[in-house]
Amino acid sequence: MTYLQLYQTLPPAYQAEVADFVEFLISRKVPATPVERKKPVFGSARGQFKIGPDFEAPLDDFADYQ
Repeated sequence: MTYLQLYQTLPPAYQAEVADFVEFLISRKVPATPVERKKPVFGSARGQFKIGPDFEAPLDDFADYQ
């Protein structure tokens, strides 16, 4: 028997399940369209980060090594 003949011998409820499964397999094989991401603009993060005034001061934890 061919697959088509086997399919036609199934009850309608099972035929619907087979159709759903075939659609699932096809959707898995077709690659999804990639999402376009906006490229960040230079300076767009301005003001989101703060550097303390003592950023370049030596750390007390490393006093023994200096």
